[in-house]
Amino acid sequence: MSDPAAPHLVDLRDLRLDTAHALVAQAGGAEALAAPGDGPSRYLQDLIDGLCELSLKDPLTGLANRRHFRAVLEREIDRVTRSGEAALLLMLDIDHFKSVNDTHGHTVGDLVLQSVARTLSACVRPMDTLARYGGEEFAVVLPACQAAFGRAVAERIRRAVAATPVQVPGAGALNVTVSIGGAFAMQWIRSTTLLWTDRADHQLYQAKAAGRNCVSIEEQPDSTVSAEEKSLLFGPLYTPSSWGDLPPLDPSSPPGGAY
Repeated sequence: MSDPAAPHLVDLRDLRLDTAHALVAQAGGAEALAAPGDGPSRYLQDLIDGLCELSLKDPLTGLANRRHFRAVLEREIDRVTRSGEAALLLMLDIDHFKSVNDTHGHTVGDLVLQSVARTLSACVRPMDTLARYGGEEFAVVLPACQAAFGRAVAERIRRAVAATPVQVPGAGALNVTVSIGGAFAMQWIRSTTLLWTDRADHQLYQAKAAGRNCVSIEEQPDSTVSAEEKSLLFGPLYTPSSWGDLPPLDPSSPPGGAY
């Protein structure tokens, strides 16, 4: 009788890996995969890692995709809830992008998206997460971004895009602008990714309504916690052994009254 705990070996020749191999090799080059002499386990692990990376990237721009970005937002909300640190979410939309596609075609539209993605990548910190959110919309989450710097950061990004014309073969330079909306995470309060993105999206609509190529940042809501509130939330609870230290209850006080 065979040992159920024994490892079950799989012959790679029994697996249909041609498509997966082609996808990973196309995205990262042949060097992304282990050489045949490195063994089947190493090759299979590289293939799995490559597919995981592809599942989190936008194929056109190479930025994080919405799936990856949602996961980052979840982690950032958790961090802000526990630490109370500031975090800013920016939503960016390329102005009049439909007219670019209608006038110059989708190939030029793709060039515009790739150019804007490169410009945005040069504007963010390694700790920030930049994603193509969908269509001509991008998003950036900026941890540890204080309210005093939020508008300045967004304006710097807006100016960088406006100052970087897209070179279109046979058509010269194409000027591109973006509208930007932003909202800060609620400090010490657990919100949701949907509420946070909705608030930033609302500010993006405000920027569009104001004439485009501008920034609208929501005022940071005051959700700070005082030192006394932190003590009540996180301080040690009274134990039966410490009840003797409490002042006596006034018999004349109503039920539920303070000590």
